[in-house]
Amino acid sequence: MLGLWMLRSATMLPAFWMLIFLGTSIGLSETMTREEKSKLRNQVLEMFDHAYQNYMDHAYPADELMPLTCRGRVRGLEPSRGDIDDALGKFSLTLIDTLDTLALLNKTVEFEEAVRRVVTDVRLDNDIVVSVFETNIRVLGGLLGGHSMAIMLKESGGMVWYQDELLHMAKDLGLRLLPAFNTSSGLPYPRVNLRYGVRGPETRTGTETDTCTACAGTLILEFAALSRFTGDPIFEAHARRALDFLWEKRQRNSNLVGTTINIHSGEWVRRDSGVGAGIDSYYEYLMKAYVLLGDDQYRQRFNIHYASIMKYISQPPLLLDVHIHKPLLPARTWMDSLLAFFPGLQVLKGDIRPAIETHEMLYQVTKKHNFLPEAFTTDFRVHWAQHPLRPEFAESTYFLYKATKDPYYLEAGRTILENLNRFARVPCGFAAMKDVRTGSHEDRMDSFFLAEMFKYLFLLFADEEDLPFNVEDYIFTTEAHLLPLSLSTALNSTPPVVNNMGEEEMDDSNFDWTCPNNRLLFPDPAFPRNFREPIRSAVDKSSPRPALQREPGMGLPPLRAQDFMANNPEHLDLLRRMGVSLIHLKDGRVQLVQHATQAVSAVAAEDGMRFMQEMMELSSQQQKEQLPPRAVQIVSHPFFGRVVLTAGPAQFGVDLFKSTSGVRGFVTVAEPYNGCSELTNGEIVAGRIALLQRGQCMFAEKARHIQKAGAIGGIVIDDNEGSSSDTAPLFQMAGDGRNTDDVTLPLLFLFHKEGNILLEALKEYREVEVLLSDKARDREAIFKGKALPGTLLDGSTDVTEEEDCSTEEKDHSSDVSEPLDQSHVTTQEQAVEGQESGAEPVEGGASSYVAVDVGEEPAEDEDSSSRSVDSLMADWQEDLEAFKQMEKDEL
Repeated sequence: MLGLWMLRSATMLPAFWMLIFLGTSIGLSETMTREEKSKLRNQVLEMFDHAYQNYMDHAYPADELMPLTCRGRVRGLEPSRGDIDDALGKFSLTLIDTLDTLALLNKTVEFEEAVRRVVTDVRLDNDIVVSVFETNIRVLGGLLGGHSMAIMLKESGGMVWYQDELLHMAKDLGLRLLPAFNTSSGLPYPRVNLRYGVRGPETRTGTETDTCTACAGTLILEFAALSRFTGDPIFEAHARRALDFLWEKRQRNSNLVGTTINIHSGEWVRRDSGVGAGIDSYYEYLMKAYVLLGDDQYRQRFNIHYASIMKYISQPPLLLDVHIHKPLLPARTWMDSLLAFFPGLQVLKGDIRPAIETHEMLYQVTKKHNFLPEAFTTDFRVHWAQHPLRPEFAESTYFLYKATKDPYYLEAGRTILENLNRFARVPCGFAAMKDVRTGSHEDRMDSFFLAEMFKYLFLLFADEEDLPFNVEDYIFTTEAHLLPLSLSTALNSTPPVVNNMGEEEMDDSNFDWTCPNNRLLFPDPAFPRNFREPIRSAVDKSSPRPALQREPGMGLPPLRAQDFMANNPEHLDLLRRMGVSLIHLKDGRVQLVQHATQAVSAVAAEDGMRFMQEMMELSSQQQKEQLPPRAVQIVSHPFFGRVVLTAGPAQFGVDLFKSTSGVRGFVTVAEPYNGCSELTNGEIVAGRIALLQRGQCMFAEKARHIQKAGAIGGIVIDDNEGSSSDTAPLFQMAGDGRNTDDVTLPLLFLFHKEGNILLEALKEYREVEVLLSDKARDREAIFKGKALPGTLLDGSTDVTEEEDCSTEEKDHSSDVSEPLDQSHVTTQEQAVEGQESGAEPVEGGASSYVAVDVGEEPAEDEDSSSRSVDSLMADWQEDLEAFKQMEKDEL
């Protein structure tokens, strides 16, 4: 067989695509029966129908479905979610994104009807600002994927009416995106107005200076396909220019790229580098551009980047961000969920062993938390608790199964299906998880859920005869849209300029790891299992962070804040080497002061800055009350435990976190609704959970009134219309200054949006039963093994719920309440000022100090947020900025 690096002719690419998936499948026998696979495939189809039909029934022509409130999300009519909403352009996003999924799932009638709807109903001439990146991968890619499927069906005798209407729309959209490329660098502005282009503030565009690497580097597949479908080279030329510029701006010593770049100067704004949010699909598109277009330049660039990734970022099974100028210096102690695509890319590369190892780590984290948290620490605890139903783990599971035929990956796919049905399925679709620890939901079902998740799961369980066409003839974009490999032979009127990279940049040994690599074929099923078992054990035991390479002469790993003890002479000596001195204060605390110039070396100074940063975070967390949100789970018809609302706790009454079963009962509205006087409907409230409106009196007073009436619990609903836990931080309801030991029932708080879901359910179904608890309960546990209403996987078993001691930090509202979190860190030098607010680091700060409580056994660092440090740390990125960037990058 031919290896990837040996391929030169574009006409050979389709054959190569088959080899890459079939070449490593020898020697394994299926352990999952054909009937089991067929049953799981049909389950995927049923789940897709549930999501798609609810979008069409309740949301279309809106861009997305809001599955908890059973309506469409129309930009401008719902509270703004910031950058997330830049994906919405009033162009029926979900329908366009789903087109080629319908075709792949053999839903030919639905596909043809969807194409007719897009052609008839969708308008692109909208006065609205959209993300260039999201619009490219979702809408332009969706139109091109739909066009590819329509052509395929037409050639087989169907859709005879189709006259390239989707392609014409794609070209129209491409022309609307082109104004974004009007920059001196060729990197596109991150946003464009669909009607007016980029004309400055009057079009709310043209004022941005920065973009993420993935945002500028994830264009070549769609733009080149558009050029080759239409014969107009302008699109491919612009995408190539952007990629060329990013390549030229890579850090030449490490051969890594940063996360955010200035589109005018080409300077790196964020110098952290990884394979997750902000960069991920840049690497993916370099490899796939070679596969689709046959341009060897992209293969060479990818291999150079890949060698650096494996040298600096890969610490199997972990993938940790580093600084591009100092790649031995980690930039964070947590990973984001978007990197879950990388094992699949490694399969395409042919480097199977690290793909197996990282995938296994991700699988164990998934089993621990039911879903991949949006970010998780190096010891596999929750860092950011959201999970917006991302498909990247399913994607890598599919590609590893195709490469190995190991039935283990079929079982991983079964786990994904079960968790989606158990925890995310709601009556009107599938709802994103707001918090994987509590099981609470967010009123959100992104278009990529239909575009990618069901595509990869269907392919995982489908046999060859189940597919309407040969998928080996297509390449998947980052949004899983299907582009035909035949485009590699299409006329390209702008031949690429060959870059002279220089021999010193080419690492020939790296090509040994391209597909097929005979060292990594699978002679027996034990081969991949031998890699997985140590990873599984490591996750179960929360493996320690790998030791870092140190500067010669240091000898010891850097001191971590969570390990520091003020009475340990060895620790004090390490502080001295890092330029950190310790002062004992009269109140029993110690004050840490760092002077970078007093450190024994530059590396030691950097360690000192990191230690100070960690100590600030740890000190803050030690002073904060670790109180995660609570859950209100609707368990009556037709919800049956599928809808979970995020709730805030109270400082008084029953602590649901300490309750094993929670409190379950039917809800009723208290009269008076504010609960500020003795209830007039006490006979109805007795034995039930009372619904109360916030305001006019203290929370504890409301609790006493409903308790006197015989209620078993209470839910206070915010009176501020439009408030939502999506946009406002939860808080803990405070007492009234009196002793509240007399309050013996649980009281929870819901913002207006979540509370309205409960009130609307009560209005429609009259009898609504809820479960108040610390986290959502498994449906089978709720119904105690009885047959469950609604669709569940046959033969599914209870998922073990594991407690996670980590909590997601939030800034909390005070109002008439006491905030959950209050920082007690004192910073008194410019170098560490502005950390909470996200201010840029101050250049040249020479020293910093922080007063902290240091005990014998410091609390574990949950690493709930990152803050900037001075220039010695090469622009340590901030969590808030990283999270916003993550939302912008392949939602």
